[in-house]
Amino acid sequence: MSYLDNQINAFKSNLTSSSAKLSNKRTAAAPTTSTPSPAPSHASASTKNELKRKRPEQTHVVYSQPADTGTGKNVMTQITYAVDYLKTKGTPQTLQDLLSYLSLQYREDDYKRTIGTILQNHEKISFDRTGADGLGTFSFRPIHNIRSPAQLLGHLQSQPTAQGLNVRALRDGWPGAEDAINQLESQGKLLVTRNKKDDHAKMVWPNDPSLRFHIDDEFKSMWHKIRLPEAGALAEELEREGLTPTNKSRVVRAKPKMLEKKTKKPRKSGKTTNTHMVGVLRDYSHLKK
Repeated sequence: MSYLDNQINAFKSNLTSSSAKLSNKRTAAAPTTSTPSPAPSHASASTKNELKRKRPEQTHVVYSQPADTGTGKNVMTQITYAVDYLKTKGTPQTLQDLLSYLSLQYREDDYKRTIGTILQNHEKISFDRTGADGLGTFSFRPIHNIRSPAQLLGHLQSQPTAQGLNVRALRDGWPGAEDAINQLESQGKLLVTRNKKDDHAKMVWPNDPSLRFHIDDEFKSMWHKIRLPEAGALAEELEREGLTPTNKSRVVRAKPKMLEKKTKKPRKSGKTTNTHMVGVLRDYSHLKK
């Protein structure tokens, strides 16, 4: 029995050691931190909102067009801003005034001289060497050197022809041109045509008082008593006379083609080969029907 007892004790000891090893493995596999319990629904919603707020806003940048970042760094960009400044200012400016406006007064002298040389040769700029006590001044050169109602009337009257003046060309050097045109039109000194879309002035002509003629009231009444024919009646009258109105396309009728009768050509006789019997044979071709 001692042998059996030893076997039973050995089996029990193996079971005890095996169970201890399994418990140690489970303890090592378990996480060191416990899973937090879920927060209430309002807390999770606030957390989501905070995460959404922290996301940077995406700005849609259009790379096909350069952004207006001020006066710019390129020389020709500086010239463009200088021309616009002279156009809006309306008074002569020195080179130092323009450099101060462009924030270039602290640049090197070569750069300043380049700006001045380009402005002197610019087609939209007039340079006066005697201006500002010999320093020289720059002014905008418009299409028409007109900046007042008196100059406008004088320019229109001095024209050799009755050609009108474009209002857009006037606004190039005179921002208040349209207000002055409206005032002169109300005074009867200008004839103005306007755009149908926005009613802005388009072309102007002088309203010469010497071309005004008095018309008797009797003639006016006779003129208004003349009854014009209706549009449909006039078209019918033209068609009756064989004329086609301009708003209708003329239909050209093709003449019927006459079929020509084909005439039967006489049959040609074959070549005579028996010439040696000319005196013997007779000709009976006249007996053919």
